[in-house]
Order: sequence, then structure tokens, then C-alpha cells
Amino acid sequence: MNSTGVIHGINGPVIYLKGKTSFKMSEMVHVGDEHLVGEVISLDKNTTTIQVYEETSGLRPGEHVESTGSAVSVTLAPGILNNIFDGIERPLENIAEEGGAFITRGVSVDSLDKQKKWQTHITVNEGDVLSGGTIIAEVPETQAIVHKCMVPPNISGTVIKVVPDGEYTIDEVLVTLKQNNGETVDLTMTQQWPIRVPRPVHHRYPASIPLVTGQRILDTMFPIAKGGTAAIPGGFGTGKTMTQHQIAKWSDADIIVYIGCGERGNEMTQVLEEFGELIDPKSGNPLMDRTVLIANTSNMPVAAREASIYTGLTLAEYYRDMGYDVAIMADSTSRWAEALRELSGRLEEMPAEEGFPAYLASRLSAFYERAGMMQTLNGSTGSVSIIGAVSPQGGDFSEPVTQNTKRFVRCFWGLDKSLAYARHFPAIHWLTSYSEYLNDLSGWYTDNVSPKFIDYRNRLMTLLNQESSLMEIVKLIGGDVLPDDQKLTLEIARVIRLGFLQQNAFHKDDTSVTLEKQFKMMDVILYLYKVSRKLIAMGMPMSVLKSEGIFEKVIAIKYDVPNDNLQLLDMYKRDIDTFYNNVISKNA
Repeated sequence: MNSTGVIHGINGPVIYLKGKTSFKMSEMVHVGDEHLVGEVISLDKNTTTIQVYEETSGLRPGEHVESTGSAVSVTLAPGILNNIFDGIERPLENIAEEGGAFITRGVSVDSLDKQKKWQTHITVNEGDVLSGGTIIAEVPETQAIVHKCMVPPNISGTVIKVVPDGEYTIDEVLVTLKQNNGETVDLTMTQQWPIRVPRPVHHRYPASIPLVTGQRILDTMFPIAKGGTAAIPGGFGTGKTMTQHQIAKWSDADIIVYIGCGERGNEMTQVLEEFGELIDPKSGNPLMDRTVLIANTSNMPVAAREASIYTGLTLAEYYRDMGYDVAIMADSTSRWAEALRELSGRLEEMPAEEGFPAYLASRLSAFYERAGMMQTLNGSTGSVSIIGAVSPQGGDFSEPVTQNTKRFVRCFWGLDKSLAYARHFPAIHWLTSYSEYLNDLSGWYTDNVSPKFIDYRNRLMTLLNQESSLMEIVKLIGGDVLPDDQKLTLEIARVIRLGFLQQNAFHKDDTSVTLEKQFKMMDVILYLYKVSRKLIAMGMPMSVLKSEGIFEKVIAIKYDVPNDNLQLLDMYKRDIDTFYNNVISKNA
């Protein structure tokens, strides 16, 4: 049994070793003369199968594979935020300095800067009894986030030595513990954690607090909870990435983990440049101060694309354990599933629907299952929310990745290309989307916004559904034959669509809207509907109501009322009362 092996066969990113080896399942290995990074994915009596995270061109049978003795892991320590990594946590800026614009094979760089000294405040004393998850030191990682260094989950003991506050590197010993078995262990700022193993927690909380995004169609119509899961499926150009950008910038998550998984290189470059320029509206500091980017473009090896999702998840769980609310933007899980399909084909596994492996559903469920609001091992509360973009070919939502994703997420924001082509953004269609968190969050909305919030939301949805039914008739015989009460339904639904659901990401007041303003906008729209219905019941024709211009005025609320002057919204009800009196007096 050897800790090395000899390459016998190569099939793209998959290599085979013959004979017995001492490799373990999911162990990280170095492949060939260039020490390419790989992972053991299959073992039997005479064959070891390894997937390689780098380009295997030029690799040949007879080269050696060396064991590292540990699973594929990420380094967890200060320096993660405001950084850009590839799929296996190698910092791209450092790689560019060392090898140029293109990643060279076998490049070996530290995941985090081991020379930088961090200002450290020690939070424990000699004699303290510590267990897994206990915070031992605090480090200001960026202007926005304090990094809390913790005892690794599997270690406990009594503090026998601590260093004073000061500046330390991530590898310098801060605390020495004496474990129950009598052995001592030195604790630094650094932890290693296998990417495929979820980090342990104390227990999971039910969904009860929304992730407020500032986007009306999300917060009001289809909310997601903190610790929740959502999918954004849509064809090319429908706005998946832009929607995720808006959530990243405006949501009330503490930390953003953006995973660019298999996206086009030029699009990924644009994402990286834009994130670097964005200003955090909460603090005025750069948004990157609370963001980590994982870039894995479509021309990078497929095995690294498959791993990038788990790398991002593990980083998110680490910050969750500190007590932060983390939001993961995975763009896109379809490219990840395609990487699974390619690897499965190389391994000659039996394909399922559309060539995807039979275990596609279980891999998706395991990914989304790692979301949640948790009580951490140190007693704090943190959450990981996962928002995964899905790119179905041709915008076909019946394909396997979209259908299997729907089974495991509780929030589905279906993008519609007809809305996108009509310049209606966000292009989330209200008839194909849903949120199962609505009932879970109703108590929070009642306590923190208004007891009427959910009722108003349901009334808007009812009007939009009625519009959909009426449009079937309009397409057949035209709108002129409809009675005035149905014409009013169509007009109010238009106000809802253009004045409430449509949102301009480039307008200073409309790009993000508070829940209070969202509620007051619904209140005005429903009051207009109530007054207009009263006029229709009195025999006033719809043409007279439209001639007053009140519907267009209500649509323009989103631009005309600044977010810091919501009192102006109260004036709109007076305008609607004036509209009512004018119609009565003119037609008396």
C-alpha cells in the first residue's frame, strides 16, 4: 500500500491508477510532474479514479500521483473578504502576479496572505474552558466586518496560555489549550475545513425573518427568508445576473458570497469590475469590504467548476458561525450541473434524463440543504441564504436542472423573456413564480410593517390573476366588448405592473425601496381601485375615469416620491378623492 500511485489511463479531467494504493475517498492529491491538484472520487480493489482540477493536456501514463493526506479543503482565516478566488480557493490576483493573465498549470500559491499582520484582540483568558466554536480573538478584517477567530469544531479544552493583544499573522499561535486527554493544542487564526462536509451547528431555526432586498416584486410578492433558498431560472438576457447584483447590493445580508460558476469569461470580468466599483449603501465603504468572489469561467476545467459551489458554501458557513447573515449568489447552477454531466460521462456512468447523472437530484438537494438560519456552536445566530441562478437551454423550464431545483427550493423567481424583451425589469413573472415562505413570514410583516401587509399583497395578486384570465378574452374578441368593471380590472392591473412590479435599477429612488414605502404604494393603488369601483358602480364609463390622468399619476409614484420623504404618499389619497369629486361634478 503506497502513498503514491502511477497513472495508468487518462480521460480528459479523469485519470486512473492501477493497483492498490493507500489513498482515501475525497482525498486531495498532486498529479504528475507539474503537481496538478486532484481529488479521489472512486476506489475499488484494483483501480483508483481521480478528477483533476486543472487542464490535463500533456499528462501521460507513468507519471506519479502523490497523496497529501487530507481532503480537498479551504483555508479559513482573515483575508477572505475583499478577495477573488478560483474554484479551489486560489487567489486570482496573486496568480496573475506570479504567472500572468492566464492561470498556469500546477501553480502553487497560498490561499491567504501569510505575511500580513492583523490587529488582534484576544477574547479569552488563562483557565477558561473552551469548546468548538468559541470565539478566541477578534480581528477587524475590513472596515465593515469584524472577523471572529474560533476554536475548530472538533477541539475543546482549558486555556493554559494566551498572547497579549497585538499584531499577528494568521499562522502565529494565539491560544494554547490543554485537552481532556492531556494533550496540548496550539490555536491560530487559521482553520482548514473539507469543502464537501457541512460545518456543524447547534440547531436549525424555522424560517421567520425575511431577507429584505429592496426589490418590490421579491419583498412583497415572493419573499425569501433569511436562511432560505431561491432559484432564479431564465433564458439568455432575461436578467438573472442583474437580479443577483441588486440583491447583493441592497439586501440586508451582512456578507455576500458570489460564485461565478461556468459563466462566460467576458461576463465574469464585467462582474468583477462592477463589484469592485460598487459602494455599499449602508456604510459608504466599497461593497467588496463584505464580499468574496469566486470566479470559475466556462473555459476553466470542469472539475474545478464542480468544486467551486462547495468552496463558496464552506466560506459562507464559516462566516455564519461567527453570527453573520450570509447570502450566496450562485451563477449558475446549470453550468455546475453540466460539469457533473461531463464528469459522469467520462466515468462511463449510466446517464439519466438528458444525459445528466442519476445523482443530479441528490447533489442539488445536498447543496440547498446547507442553507438555513442556525444557532451556532458558540450560541450566536447566523444564516446562509442560497440564491441560485438556473440557465435552462432555450428558456425551457421543463428541463431536468430547473425541475429538480424546484423540488428543493421554497422560492421560485421565474424570469420571462417576453417581459425582458418588453424592457420590464425585473423580468420575474408573477404567474410562474411563487414563495412558500409567505405564511412563515406573515407574523414578521404584521409586527414590523403592518397587519394589512399580507392582505394587500394577496389582493394585488388576485387582480393580476384576474387580468390574466381577461386577457384571454381580449385576445379573442378585443377589449371594447368588456364591461366597465372588467376594463377597470385591466387598468388597475396595468398600474400594478408598471407602477409597482417594474423597477428601475438605475434610478436613485427606485433602485431599492423600503418595506414601508412598498406598503404605502400598495395602499394607494388599492385605494384608487376602491374609489374607481365606486364610480363604475354609479354608471361612470371607464373612458371618463382614464381621461382624468390619475392612473398615470399613481404609476409615477415610484419616481416622484423620494425614499426619505414618504409623507408625500399621503397626498396621493387626497388626489384620488379630488379625482372622485371631479368625475362626479362633471357628470352630474
